[in-house]
Amino acid sequence: MLEFGSSREHPELRKLVAEASRALACLDGTRLEELALCCELLVRDLGPANAERRAALACQSREAAGDMAVFARVLEATRANLGVLLELRAGRLEYGDRQTQGWTRMESGHGDN
Repeated sequence: MLEFGSSREHPELRKLVAEASRALACLDGTRLEELALCCELLVRDLGPANAERRAALACQSREAAGDMAVFARVLEATRANLGVLLELRAGRLEYGDRQTQGWTRMESGHGDN
């Protein structure tokens, strides 16, 4: 696991994004909070006097584009799942026979594709 925050050296952006994707997929709230703090420090340290660091981060951003796209998909799926859970909890959504039959077909490899 990557350790952030104790060093003045910033982690590689690609590693930071990959770690965030793993933490989100595992619903590791504590780790996500640590990573958010790391990102805040990263942004705060990018003052106008640090042009060299800005250029390095721009390069890392280009290299991490694919990882960021994966993170965006994981984030969107998590957001959608949370929406369904909130609807279920509020009693505004129920799973009926139709949905459970769909799950059974998908599990047996006979989905509606």
